[in-house]
Formats: sequence, C-alpha cells, structure tokens
Amino acid sequence: MNFRLATTLGAALAAIAVGAGVCGAAPVVPTVPGPAQSNHADAIRYASAHPDATPPGVNEPDCVPSPDHPVPVILVHGTDATAYADWAGFGPILKQQGYCAYALNYGQSADGTTFGYTDIRDSAKELQEFTDSVLVRTGAESVDLVGYSQGAAVSRYYTNELGGSAVVDKWIGIASPTYGGTAYGLSPALQALPGGTTLVSHEFGPALVQLLQGSQFLDELNAGGDTVPGVEYTSIATRVDETIQPYTNALFRDPGVKNIVVQDVCPSNNVAHFTFTYDPTTLGLVLQALDPSAGITPFCGPVPLGAGILDVVIASH
Repeated sequence: MNFRLATTLGAALAAIAVGAGVCGAAPVVPTVPGPAQSNHADAIRYASAHPDATPPGVNEPDCVPSPDHPVPVILVHGTDATAYADWAGFGPILKQQGYCAYALNYGQSADGTTFGYTDIRDSAKELQEFTDSVLVRTGAESVDLVGYSQGAAVSRYYTNELGGSAVVDKWIGIASPTYGGTAYGLSPALQALPGGTTLVSHEFGPALVQLLQGSQFLDELNAGGDTVPGVEYTSIATRVDETIQPYTNALFRDPGVKNIVVQDVCPSNNVAHFTFTYDPTTLGLVLQALDPSAGITPFCGPVPLGAGILDVVIASH
C-alpha cells in the first residue's frame, strides 16, 4: 500500500459527503527497459517520468527458460505503483540468476494516472490473462508468482479463486495483506462511519478498501482457509511494517505454509513496508523460496528503523 493512498484516508474521514465513481481498465504490459535501481524512491521517480518502463531483465521477448530455472517468474506490484517502481531492483537479480521474469501493470485507474487501483477481483483476471500469455510465450507448464503488498492479494485471489493453482507452482508474498492492514490505525474509524468505505472506494479505488483488516473481500478470500492445495506458499513479513498492523496479519494461518519474519533471519534489519522490495535480505529470501536447492544465503546487515520511508513519501508526491 502506497503512502499517498494511505494518508488520504484521513482526508476522507473529514470529507465524508464527497465521492466520485471509478471504473476498471485494461492490463498494460510495459516493454521499455529502464535502468536498475537500488532504492524504491528513485524507482518511483523514474517510473513517474517514464510510464512505459519495465524493470531491467523483465519482459524480455527473447528470454528462454533455462534447465536450472525452467519455471517463469511473474512479479506483481503493489498499490498506486507500477512493475518498474516496485521491481527495478529485483529484475536484474533474477536475470543474473538465470530466470525468465515477467510483469504487468494491472488495475489502471479511470484517469490512467496510476495502477493497483481497481477491484482486486478484476486485477486478478488481468493477471490470469497475463499468466496465460507467459505460458504460451515460454512453453512452460507452470509459473511462480511473487507479489508485493496488494500484488500478493491479487496473485493469491488468482491462485485460490480463479483456478490459478493449476499452473502456479510457488506463491511468494512480500508484505502480503493476508488478513489486512489498518492504514495507520485509521481503518477502524473509517469502517465505523456510515458510507466511509464507500467514499474511499469511489474516491481512491476499490482495492484500498479491500485491503483493510476485516474487509468483506478478505473475509471471503480467507473463508475455509487462506491457501489451496497444490501450491507452495511463502509469506515474508517485517515486524515493523508501517502499513500492515499487526504484522502477523501478513502471515498465513493454514498448516504447511512457510512464514518468514525478516527479523528472525536478520535481527538488525528493520526493513519497512515501503522499502521491502529493495531490501537485500528480503530478496535473498525470495531467491531461497524460488529455488531452495540453490544454496542462497540472504545478506544480513543493519537497517535502521524508518530508513528510506521519508524519501519514498517525497517521491510518491
């Protein structure tokens, strides 16, 4: 969940009588390679100036899955974001490791200014269509999905509810809103106000409401269990997540799931929600989950509490 969208909830509470309709949009596949980025803020800035950018090493038309990594990896971005903004650091790593990686921009807003905006169910259908195209392009029989924030919910809905489990081998979530976030503590007040969630849905997109703790969407998705058979699930969380609180809401409750808390692997790493997909420890954990036999040892180094958040906030505005 992007800071700009989360902070607008405060304004929504003060302007409950105002609203505007939105509609869904077609999926967009970025194809213009951009430069590698080492932090989220710089990637957001570049994406703002280059809306057609794709992460380096991603969506390469001539990529052929290797014998060591025959399963394509599909990266699914978060709220108010693009594939480039969230994955410009991980794309080149995946290429260096021998993976064919792909990504789409889903859930375009009606005014065309942002993605990760529309109803998650519709976004999951876009992912379904994109996944089918990747399977045709590569000749592969299955894919691995890596979703960040809302992207984890989109990819999980596709996997669990749209038959994606037939082709999804591994599902990996980074800061997955499995049981929702509280939007800096504002969501309970918002959900208690008559028409509060309707206003936010009309003004800022249905997806934001669907990611709130206790939403009808998440209740329905998790009914009867939060996973489905046949898929290997890994969820990576941080104890200091500034969007998903409590952080345990990012973890699964079904048996047989690999839940990883970054601080259990690297106690000095206080990575935040907004910087998660550019954190070396986290990306090492994703590589481990993609190929447990590869002998990947994630980097561990100190990350101060709150590091990078302000820069992401500034870049998002």
